[in-house]
Amino acid sequence: MMLDAIHHVAIIGSDYERSKQFYSVVLNLPIIREVWRADRQSWKCDLQLGSAQLELFSFPSSPPRPSRPEAAGLRHLALSVRALEPVIEHLNRFQVVVEPIRVDEHTGRRFTFFTDPDGLPLELYEA
Repeated sequence: MMLDAIHHVAIIGSDYERSKQFYSVVLNLPIIREVWRADRQSWKCDLQLGSAQLELFSFPSSPPRPSRPEAAGLRHLALSVRALEPVIEHLNRFQVVVEPIRVDEHTGRRFTFFTDPDGLPLELYEA
């Protein structure tokens, strides 16, 4: 196979500090590095996500997401977890609304959705 794995996923937050708090504190992703890019008036924060990374950006006046979740482009970001309930309980402590657990009709695996501060759909998928 030509491709090995996903290296990173990039997300643009409308409020950088709020998004950084969500991904680093609520989702407990360790910050690898954080850089202010003066020429772009933009922050870039690299967070560790298993063997991949999540890149969090800020840009002045970014347009909102066109619709949820079926806008063309990235539909959602799915995160693999060992068990849903402990993660859902953790998210609930931060007042993150999590949808009811569903079962994938093709794999039999359980999953659920929640959103980041900008409404980006995030999925928890039990591996």
